[in-house]
Amino acid sequence: MTGLATPATTSNLRRRGARLVTEVFAPAILVVGVLLAVGWHSTHSITGVGWGLLAALFCGIIPISFILFGVRRGYWTDRHVRVRQQRAVPIAVTAACVIVGLCALAALDAPREILALILAMLAGLAATMAITAFWKVSVHTAVAGGTSTILMLAYGPVMLVTVPAVALVGWSRVVLKDHTVAQTIVGALVGAVAAAAVFSWAR
Repeated sequence: MTGLATPATTSNLRRRGARLVTEVFAPAILVVGVLLAVGWHSTHSITGVGWGLLAALFCGIIPISFILFGVRRGYWTDRHVRVRQQRAVPIAVTAACVIVGLCALAALDAPREILALILAMLAGLAATMAITAFWKVSVHTAVAGGTSTILMLAYGPVMLVTVPAVALVGWSRVVLKDHTVAQTIVGALVGAVAAAAVFSWAR
């Protein structure tokens, strides 16, 4: 009968939906978003947003630009760096950018919450890099889990509404067959634990 969705059509719709989620909640986008949100929270003014933008330059914009450059040059397959063996250099460069950003913002006397967030990001990167050496943990869910945790710590229980988004990101990575369920769960846990421990301590 016409008008009924076939299994192939349903599968294509699921993959399109998963692809959209993966792109909308890409790590670089979440990093920029959470830095702006915490920047605002740190001063409750546009000044805080400015600090967040400066931090986002080092923690999100420069790293993703480097990755896109590498994709164009053929150094890695795609901007999400799906091949585990290709991840060492992008993660190391991202960590270096974050460290430079942390030093620059500390020298400029940025709000303490911004510095605490950058430290939490470094901790998450370090944990992700360590696991990636032997297992393809999900960076998407690690960043999503860390972002959700940071927002809850900064803004309170109202940000529990972000938790389903973490699960949605995990679903998208599994549907696209970029990760297993275990890899997405471990990623989310690593990101959340690193964010909770370091941000709570440093702020």
